[in-house]
Amino acid sequence: MLQLVPGQVSLAQLESIYRDGTAFQFDGATYDIIAKSSATLSRRISDGDTIYGVNTGFGKLASVRIDADKLADLQKNLVLSHAAGIGAALPEDVVRLMMVLKCISLGRGASGVRPVLVETLHNFVQAGIIPVVPAQGSVGASGDLAPLAHLAAALIGEGEVFYRGTRMASGKALQQAGVSPVELQAKEGLALLNGTQASTALALAGLFDTWNLAICSLTSAALSIDAAMGSSAPFHDEIHQLRGHRGQIDSAQRLRELLEGSEIRNSHITGDERVQDPY
Repeated sequence: MLQLVPGQVSLAQLESIYRDGTAFQFDGATYDIIAKSSATLSRRISDGDTIYGVNTGFGKLASVRIDADKLADLQKNLVLSHAAGIGAALPEDVVRLMMVLKCISLGRGASGVRPVLVETLHNFVQAGIIPVVPAQGSVGASGDLAPLAHLAAALIGEGEVFYRGTRMASGKALQQAGVSPVELQAKEGLALLNGTQASTALALAGLFDTWNLAICSLTSAALSIDAAMGSSAPFHDEIHQLRGHRGQIDSAQRLRELLEGSEIRNSHITGDERVQDPY
């Protein structure tokens, strides 16, 4: 179980969540910070302050004031109106990472959402309820609106999810998993939709897969060197420290580690008259 501190999450932790499905949790202090942020927003609303997207319309309707008893409807309608993506569903592991990234973002306590919203999102991740998020949709200045709208819709029991290997209605999956949908309150739909968690999750998935391919390529290179009865001398640290390229230095070190103790290498380490490896 990973202990995550929003704002201090490492790439290694995110890779563990993406690659291995590692469970995570926040400490109690995180939810205290979220609660304080939510209380601040509630106080501003009670004071009659005008706050864009909270008690006003959006875009050209920014000057339209929304009645207090309609604030929750505004957020739900925002989510459902933007859940308009098309195309094949994003991979489940990518969407799971999206959800974790959104948890981390909201967990910083700067979005004005209630702790129950973050808890519900966390419950989805832990229960293995993965929203169906179409791969094609908006990616704009306000964030990944359409993909995140599909994620948010699942939290309120709308749309579809993958659960236990089956694609089904969100409400049905929630009932089977014993997870309660959340009823969005002021600003919460906006907080869920504004963000770049979809594009960030896709970028991270590409990064993690690239790392894996790089490791595989080094392993393949070491096997090829051994098969060709090649020399490990070109990978001496002094050579690569002189060049000064961090990636080159690390790659050479990894090759030295992989070739360490090779019986094939030891069999021709002395008495070999070749001055270079075969091309």
